[in-house]
Amino acid sequence: MKRLFILCISVMLMASCLEETNPEFDQKSFTKIYDNNLFSINYFPIDMVQTADGGYLILGGRRLENSNFTGIYLMKADKDGNFVSDVEVEEGFVNPIAQLAFINNTYQFFCMDPLTLQVHLAQTDANLEAVNIAPVNGELFYPCAAQVDGNSFVLLSYNHVDKRSVLAVLNANGTVSQSQAFSIGAGEQVEEPLINHFIRTGRQYPFEAGRIPGGLYYFNGFYNYTFSLVFTNFNQDDPSGVVQGIQDDGGLSAVRPLSATKFAAARFNFGDNYLLPNVTLNPNGISSSVDLAGNTLPELEPDAHVKILRTTINNKNVLVYGSNTRSKQIGLYFYDEATGIFITSKYLGFSNPFEIAQVISTDDGGLAVCGTTYVAGRFPRICLIKLHPDDLEKVK
Repeated sequence: MKRLFILCISVMLMASCLEETNPEFDQKSFTKIYDNNLFSINYFPIDMVQTADGGYLILGGRRLENSNFTGIYLMKADKDGNFVSDVEVEEGFVNPIAQLAFINNTYQFFCMDPLTLQVHLAQTDANLEAVNIAPVNGELFYPCAAQVDGNSFVLLSYNHVDKRSVLAVLNANGTVSQSQAFSIGAGEQVEEPLINHFIRTGRQYPFEAGRIPGGLYYFNGFYNYTFSLVFTNFNQDDPSGVVQGIQDDGGLSAVRPLSATKFAAARFNFGDNYLLPNVTLNPNGISSSVDLAGNTLPELEPDAHVKILRTTINNKNVLVYGSNTRSKQIGLYFYDEATGIFITSKYLGFSNPFEIAQVISTDDGGLAVCGTTYVAGRFPRICLIKLHPDDLEKVK
């Protein structure tokens, strides 16, 4: 495929831009938009990791003409954000999900067969020289979200036959060691939002799966008619604890465990958004997300997509919240991890609309943000924004 790649700017354009330009600094901060000359192409990013050579590996989706599901797209950029290579995975595999994980010296992610709906585990290398995909060893369908826990995966999936959310632990070879199913409720209308999520005709829900370090496992998804945060130890039929939402109108939009009961989270409630950088949740009881404290952020778009990164900047443990603003920029909000106190914010994007997919730490102590921008306000294209540590000097 013939491609045209555009370097938009070498220094980030943001609300707090630098007064002077250092040529040496310019090479370390950039915004790249990966354009092409086929207007019908629709790629969008899902997750991103930095590779050992300093480059970036992006897991994305792509629109398929002959399927309602999302196809798989992979792209490699070098340390300066320059395009290196890409792969359109065959249409026999669809629905790629985050996390793109580096485990057993390979980059792995989950997807599914569009006919059987069976979950598959895909593996590739840092240069995208080969993509190998095989079914997992277990009856799992419709992957929703995954996260690495040591040398294992914690996977949330959906069983469309029994109408159950399924949380499972798998090893790096795709073999299930533990699993538990939770009813989403009875009736066709209960399932409709889930199916619309998978075929991308409806709202994209903030599914998550993971584990409190050394403790309970959890998922953020549908349970008992409601989008809820559910905790389990896999040893009992019922959940260990639940933070209930309000059907699909309220719940947690992001969650990261900091300790056994302390979390960094975000929640949505009938379009409003709340960031909760220091919140106590009870993994062994029943509670409601509506009762959680937090100040609403009117500048965020309704039911905003939120990413949370735990990282160290300027020798300080911080939480980086990434989200989308009503002004069509990507907002980064920095909080002190220990206290939850707000530190500073940055706004990324210019001219065209920008939307976040992922924010990661980089090996030089900076940040990288992967997202979607709309060229001429119309054509969706993947973008990569690199922030040098000097960009983060206010994070102290």
